[in-house]
Amino acid sequence: MVAPLVRRSALLALLALIATGAWFGWRQLQPPPDPSGFTSGNGRLEATEVDVATRIAGRLATLTPREGDDVQKGAELGRVDADEIAAQLSEAQAGVARAKQTAAEARAGVAQAQASRQLAAVTLGRTEQLITRNFLSAAQRDRDRATLDTADAALLAARQRVAEAESAVAAAEAVVTRVHHTLADMTLTAPISGRVLYRLAEPGEVLAAGGKALTLLDLDDVFMSIYLPERLAGAVPLGGEARIRLDAGGDWIPARVSYVAPRAQFTPREVETRTEREKLMFRVKVRVDTAWLAHHRLDAKPGMPGVAWIRLDPQAAWPANLPQH
Repeated sequence: MVAPLVRRSALLALLALIATGAWFGWRQLQPPPDPSGFTSGNGRLEATEVDVATRIAGRLATLTPREGDDVQKGAELGRVDADEIAAQLSEAQAGVARAKQTAAEARAGVAQAQASRQLAAVTLGRTEQLITRNFLSAAQRDRDRATLDTADAALLAARQRVAEAESAVAAAEAVVTRVHHTLADMTLTAPISGRVLYRLAEPGEVLAAGGKALTLLDLDDVFMSIYLPERLAGAVPLGGEARIRLDAGGDWIPARVSYVAPRAQFTPREVETRTEREKLMFRVKVRVDTAWLAHHRLDAKPGMPGVAWIRLDPQAAWPANLPQH
């Protein structure tokens, strides 16, 4: 009977030792608690994405950048076939020339009408002088006055034709301007300085209006989104100081809190939380300092994982060594 009791006691002692070792191992694997006045969260670097799309439908003639290439704002990236638009421009310019010719003819008509009106006025004046001397009858004065009235009406009509012709010139020139803008839209230019993330089309493809050709990353707007429970998200100050440390190593990256979600949401799968009970989290956006980005563009690659630390208490001093978890 003694031997089984000894074996049982040894087994219980071994199980207790294993349990104690497992508990200490579990404790070692737990992330260290955040320093007082600070909070942190895991995430990945992201950058604002900007699409380069066509405003006018057409066949893509050229597209120069490849994925990963850096482009400068305003640089030409590609062209859409513009032969049809160029023909429309020639037609519109011809319309301007015709409208200007019509306006010139209308102004000549005004000059002619003014001369006729002036002659009619002089004739009426002479007729009235001759009537006072009894050389002409009053009927002649009535006829000359009617001629003057007709000349006045003709002059007014001529001036209206000039106004209409000048409006036609302005409308034709507006068509030329619109076609010029359309022709300019056939050239794809970079709306920002950034890096090509996706090349979505190839030369020869027909793109619909609004069809996307490229997606650019704005490397001047790099940020990390982390998720915090309500008890911490409520204490995060907008504009508060933050620091980011990438898993790949390197120096701490200066940042600022630029956004705190007004509503809770389900935690994305790739985000790790400290307790599984916290199912609803608040998204907090930490934006990398633009001055730092200007000198470290190659160090902050979108997609790189890391941890962001946020200072909740402005009076708290940054610890010398922040834990990375």
